[in-house]
Amino acid sequence: MVKKDIQDRTLDFSIRIVKLCKFLRENGGTGYGLSKQLIRSGTSIGANIEEAQNTESKVDFIHKMNISLKEARQTNYWLKILIATEKELEQRLLPLLNESNELISILHVIIKNTKAQN
Repeated sequence: MVKKDIQDRTLDFSIRIVKLCKFLRENGGTGYGLSKQLIRSGTSIGANIEEAQNTESKVDFIHKMNISLKEARQTNYWLKILIATEKELEQRLLPLLNESNELISILHVIIKNTKAQN
């Protein structure tokens, strides 16, 4: 139901989040605790999009996409906290924040367009 691009992007995003969380856990500090939240929400975006591909109804598809949207927003929140508390990582985190913002926008459009279909 969804173009492959969003699946590829969320898979890539998840991999980048996992690598970041591994780094945060190895280096301790504030990032260690936040990494647990970030890995859950950051990898859930793509997992729910994958699940949405085999839903039995449009309502179920929209529901899964809304879950992905919520997880993307949560990921965005954790990234903002990390940027504020781990200034030395800002340059590494900004591309992830930008991608999460783009994913949020894409998910909004997918949900809106799906709701508009007859």
